Amino acid sequence: MALRINDTAPDFTADTTEGEIHFHDWIGDGYAILFSHPKDFTPVCTTELGMMAGMAEEFAKRDAKIIGISVDPVEDHHKWKSDIKALTGNDVRYPMIGDPEMKIAKLYDMLPAEASGEPGKRTPADNQTVRTVFIIGPDKKVKLSLTYPMTTGRNFDEILRALDSIRLTAQHKVATPAGWKMGDDVILTAGVTDEEGNSKFGGFDRKLPYLRTAKQPQ
Repeated sequence: MALRINDTAPDFTADTTEGEIHFHDWIGDGYAILFSHPKDFTPVCTTELGMMAGMAEEFAKRDAKIIGISVDPVEDHHKWKSDIKALTGNDVRYPMIGDPEMKIAKLYDMLPAEASGEPGKRTPADNQTVRTVFIIGPDKKVKLSLTYPMTTGRNFDEILRALDSIRLTAQHKVATPAGWKMGDDVILTAGVTDEEGNSKFGGFDRKLPYLRTAKQPQ
């Protein structure tokens, strides 16, 4: 069954470029960004891994760990790192999961259960659905999943923006409108009374009978 928002992210133990991890333990009390790749040494993914390496500090500021996964062995990941550094100038210091048996890709419903074959003989097209980004919360539940085609490089600024919204809305009874960025006005949820809107948010603006906006809480 496909993973849905608020489903518990499946736990697993896996070999990575930083040693063996137990996923839920590795996440700890913060957030995790799990982003997947259909094959090592592929052009679009090389740019993505390098960009994420360059953005690692921004995710760390938000108490979020980064972890990559590809349906290839860890030995290949280590070799791939040098290409990523040569292209982007960024060292990949976050762990990269080796999943040559496709167990985790199947566990996260990125490949069908019947998928098979040696990783070295499977082409990127065989694994093209291993292109999902998951944001997983401290409660180990899926907060976001976003899948891109192989030919479209991912916008990790959008993942960062979504993470900001997810963290903010977990702390306050608010939602964020389309295109929202940190510092923009937010939407008060139905669970906020008008009295709370005035006392807790310093007032609000009623745009529609069902839509009230207020300054972003700190």
